Amino acid sequence: VILLLCFAFVWVEAEYVQYKDPSQPLIAWAEDFLRRMTLEEKIGQMTQIERTVASADVMKQYYSGGVLSGGGSVPTPKASPADWVNMVNEFQKGAMSTRLQIPMIYGIDGVHGHNNVYGATIFPHNVGLGATRDPDLVKRIGAATALEIRATDIPYTFAPCIAVCRDPRWGRCYESYSEEPTIVKAMTEIIFGLQGAPPVNATKGIPYVAGQRNVAACAKHFVGDGGTTKGINENNTVINYKDWQGIDRITSPPDSNYYLSVMDGVGAGIDMVMVPFNYTDFINDLTYQVKGGFISKNRINDAMRRILRVKFSMGLFEHPMADLSLADLVGSKELRDLAREAVRKSL
Repeated sequence: VILLLCFAFVWVEAEYVQYKDPSQPLIAWAEDFLRRMTLEEKIGQMTQIERTVASADVMKQYYSGGVLSGGGSVPTPKASPADWVNMVNEFQKGAMSTRLQIPMIYGIDGVHGHNNVYGATIFPHNVGLGATRDPDLVKRIGAATALEIRATDIPYTFAPCIAVCRDPRWGRCYESYSEEPTIVKAMTEIIFGLQGAPPVNATKGIPYVAGQRNVAACAKHFVGDGGTTKGINENNTVINYKDWQGIDRITSPPDSNYYLSVMDGVGAGIDMVMVPFNYTDFINDLTYQVKGGFISKNRINDAMRRILRVKFSMGLFEHPMADLSLADLVGSKELRDLAREAVRKSL
């Protein structure tokens, strides 16, 4: 019996686990990780919840793949970088206590600087930056914004907003660089500031984040808001092939059939859903739909591949927890001088 136990112990220790091998190519790594995940873990990873309903226990119980701050959602009034780091790390501890230790991704709006954070550098809004006609300046602003976001332990920003405002009655036209698509396209140089410029030999289709001073960007609202009917915020955008209103607004009236909204949203290709509050309803509905064959397991695996690739590319598996090493850079003179340069050029 002793010999058998010793043999079993040696065999377990010697077992090769591909996803724990950092030398593995990203695609092979993700596939090995994927086959080890349960359906419950996969659907949890597709769920992004608001910080006000998140906790370490929630992250552990539901395997939540992401947390976000909605507009103005902060740990405490006038929260310091340390307050943000401590909050995000607490959520991350819950995620890292799960079976496979998949880190969560925290996201926040950083549309004209890290604008939710007290004392951060605030840059002109997009309408002002578009007026500069200076893509290099916007790229430098992206890098500065990424630095301050990372200083608060956040690796993901819901920016840039690349809406093309076609109706000035839309109350958020200031979020648009221009009504001219070519100018908006030029201003997307900010993405290379936020994420870092990929090397010339980078593999297409693989996400890229340069390092711990960069963040994953999210070019948003392109179809959804700049051309809304009568300029009404979050109204219909009527074009000849698509009508986007968000998962809760797929049905008319909104929220009238959440089950259908989940099925249509995930079926259409949304990988991680910004729920953000009713996460148990989302998880229960999606689980039922997969087990009932209404949404295929292949579609769930398709979503998980991209989620894993992004998290790996951001360095979250290597560095899930943050420290305060960048905190002193928030609101620094160098960054404020850059903001003043942007103001001058926007006039």
